[in-house]
Amino acid sequence: MKQVRVKAGNAIFSNDAPLVYISGPCVIESLKSYAAEAAALKAIFRKLGASFVLKASFDKANRTSHSSFRGIPMETALAFLKDLKNRLNVPILIDVHEPSQAARVAEVADILQIPAFLCRQTDLLFACADTGKAVNVKKGQFLAPWDMQNIIAKIESRGNRNILLTERGTSFGYNNLVVDMRGLEIMKGFNYPVIFDCTHSVQKPGALGKATGGDAKLALPLAKAAAALKLAGIFFEAHPDPEKALSDGPNSFKLDRVPGIVRTLNQIDKLALRIKKSQDSGL
Repeated sequence: MKQVRVKAGNAIFSNDAPLVYISGPCVIESLKSYAAEAAALKAIFRKLGASFVLKASFDKANRTSHSSFRGIPMETALAFLKDLKNRLNVPILIDVHEPSQAARVAEVADILQIPAFLCRQTDLLFACADTGKAVNVKKGQFLAPWDMQNIIAKIESRGNRNILLTERGTSFGYNNLVVDMRGLEIMKGFNYPVIFDCTHSVQKPGALGKATGGDAKLALPLAKAAAALKLAGIFFEAHPDPEKALSDGPNSFKLDRVPGIVRTLNQIDKLALRIKKSQDSGL
């Protein structure tokens, strides 16, 4: 089977093409702050000549505590994101938590994202697939990489082959995740674009008691290792001040670090792509 290429706006995801970056804060904390963060990221990626998809979440439905900040109303978010997307001229990825949200979110999003905890929910997968938009499925922390074949089959059964697969760590005992780099190669074998989510992969779920912890300093080393395998994309969350972020601060990159991070990953990706082309040509 030929490698599938998935287009989202002006970004093209393929395991044999330059990296595409998916980035943004964990959740829309306010319309003003999100707009500023999105504009800053657009400027960074444009300056570096890298493909970029803006990540947006209007609701974090799987917070550790019911009292944690979740987001803003869906309709408020979608109206805002539609205008922001047009102003910045960037493709956008939006989380979908319920089947009833899919068609409405697809009116704005270029990519619908299935959160990891929901990756086996058949009705949600069907609803997102039925929109015809690209669907990014985050591999559940509880799944083996080969189990993603069944998820792929569910989406394909609806006539949609615009599928992206994202690794974001696997449960390793209590309150910890580990990344098995073998899983990236296994999922690449399914011929769909594979993305590595380096910041969620260093989460420590529930480790702070009523909140999730993390170890952001390990995100870049893992991203470097993943980029060396020649993937389609890298996903990371970024925030101007992670210590004050309302969600996922402990595992987010500080916004002013993003240019250096992207330069580093681009260098690795270019080398990995040259090596892959040499191997494919038999040199």
